[in-house]
Amino acid sequence: MQAAPFTLAGVLTGVRLGMPVWPSLAVFAAAFGAAAAQRGLSLWEATAMSAFVFAGAAQMVTLEVWSQPWTLRALLAAMTVTALINARMILMGATVQPWMRGSPPWRTALSLFFLVDAGWLIGMRHRSEGGRDLGVLVGAGLGMWPLWVATTAAGHLAGALVTAPQVYALDMIMPVFFAAMLAPLWRGVRPALPWLVSGAVALAVQRLVPGYGFIAAGAVAGLITGALVDDGAPR
Repeated sequence: MQAAPFTLAGVLTGVRLGMPVWPSLAVFAAAFGAAAAQRGLSLWEATAMSAFVFAGAAQMVTLEVWSQPWTLRALLAAMTVTALINARMILMGATVQPWMRGSPPWRTALSLFFLVDAGWLIGMRHRSEGGRDLGVLVGAGLGMWPLWVATTAAGHLAGALVTAPQVYALDMIMPVFFAAMLAPLWRGVRPALPWLVSGAVALAVQRLVPGYGFIAAGAVAGLITGALVDDGAPR
């Protein structure tokens, strides 16, 4: 099978399409850096976590169970919550697998390293509109990565100065961006049922059960619903 094209033009397009979410990303990363400083992480440790993990929600939650010195119980707790939060990446990876089929291993690894929620959404919209350039998917995440790392460092240095992004409504940029990107992908209620069920179950479990089990519950509910619902799309 012929691999999807991967061009510099596609990478630059992905970078450009991801720009609307950069302000929200910068505030989130700065807040993480400030929180990391308060938890006792050094500038190097906080910046390295952002550079190599590149997963905002997982990084934030890990700080809640961060302990010095580390104990086996704390380490297992950090591993568990990180796995729960990032479980959605399994579904996201499955959706991009047909697109990456036939690509060399280095390109697949590069694509998956830079795969983040906003980048995945940009890539899926590009593909749903007939695009095939895998560079768009990579470029969206690639453009966010250096900003995420740099503003983590800035937030760490600034300490507790960035603690309330909601005061400036910057915390709304990400939800608005997702809503705007998802709207053109609407194909009716039936194809959207897995998303709707997943969200409803996650909200219900979050209300009733303490901890982060709502993430796994929502993901499993969406997966089961998706397996039961045939939207008629080509497989």
